Amino acid sequence: MIDIEYIRKNKELVKENIKKKFQDQKLPLVDEVEELDKTWRNARVEADELRAKKNELSKSIGVLMKEGKKEEAEKAKEEVQKINQKIPEIEKQEEELEQEIKVRMMAIPNIIASDVPIGKDDSQNVEGARFGEPTLKDFEVPYHADIMASFDGIDKEASAKVSGNGFYYLMGDIARLHSAVLAYARDFMIDKGFTYCIPPFMIHGSAVDGVMSFEEKDNMMYKIEGEDLYLIGTSEHSMIAKFKDQILDEEKLPITMTSYSPCFRKEVGAHGIEERGVYRIHQFEKQEMIVICKPEDSEEWYQKMWNYSVELFRSLEIPVRQLICCSGDLADLKYRSCDIEAWSPRQQKYFEVCSCSNLTDAQARRLGIRYKKETGEKAFAHTLNNTVIAPPRMLIAFLENNLQSDGSVVIPKVLQPYMGGKEKLIPKK
Repeated sequence: MIDIEYIRKNKELVKENIKKKFQDQKLPLVDEVEELDKTWRNARVEADELRAKKNELSKSIGVLMKEGKKEEAEKAKEEVQKINQKIPEIEKQEEELEQEIKVRMMAIPNIIASDVPIGKDDSQNVEGARFGEPTLKDFEVPYHADIMASFDGIDKEASAKVSGNGFYYLMGDIARLHSAVLAYARDFMIDKGFTYCIPPFMIHGSAVDGVMSFEEKDNMMYKIEGEDLYLIGTSEHSMIAKFKDQILDEEKLPITMTSYSPCFRKEVGAHGIEERGVYRIHQFEKQEMIVICKPEDSEEWYQKMWNYSVELFRSLEIPVRQLICCSGDLADLKYRSCDIEAWSPRQQKYFEVCSCSNLTDAQARRLGIRYKKETGEKAFAHTLNNTVIAPPRMLIAFLENNLQSDGSVVIPKVLQPYMGGKEKLIPKK
């Protein structure tokens, strides 16, 4: 959510930003906010004037009574009573207007960075840089579910019976590998100075509305029936919401946290759910990172965070590239975002494994996350988030890139301590 003061002063720029995101249907919201805001400000002025008049009349009543001007005092009392009836009406109007404004403001997208590529959807995202040389195997690389099956490591048939499509059983070495990469990613981020956190896996609706746009909420979140609770789609949601309505000390910024959680997503829309594989699923586990910082530091943190992803994947001997998200592919709260994509030797193309975003103060404004400067002034913080690692999807890249011609999978040195010292996984069939 952007600052309403920005709309007051830069209405046309806000509209131009909406056009850049190809959301022309939202253009009327800007004019509606402007008109509602004018009405709200007029109501506030009227209420303030009535309160001032009430105070003045109340003071005069005692003076008039002392002077024996009883009739004038009674008239003043009657006027005070009328004001007492009028003020609650105006205050109610103010509240209703504030809510109408807020609903519209929360649907207006954040201002995007000036250098974000302009494009309608993810097909127009722009490659930034490549890290590591994409490899072409001299043998046919099987589908990732078949690689897992060769280790007796996956059972989608059983999970389909138990839970439906979009779920899985991981077993044996593959399940251990899944846990190992999460543990390695956890320690990797702790070594970067991030505080480890295991957050709540369910959050209230007010927290959901604070961390994401309404469209994302409808498409992603599972609601617990009969309760004001939602299953998180990523631990960023509950980590950022931890600071809801707080005023932080400037000296404690930046706050850097990394967390583990299961994640639950409806995955509504054109993406679909895979019946065989584990690329797009309803349930997965993830190590996440978030930063809450001063506005002047957020761009530096953005660069650090996506580079952490590159460093992590390269330590696992997986080639990756940075893909810069275009305007139409940015969620409403994002100022800028990029994906880190891993190389798939089987498909001979890159696919998304991490997503890094700078949301400036849009998320903090929705959640009421501020910090107190040395001067005593309060300001909204900036928030950022990035995937550290998200198995089982990243296992696709791991297995394909470390697969050998005999069907075995080499374990990179950094991961061997988390796999009981194993250097290689040997298929069972």
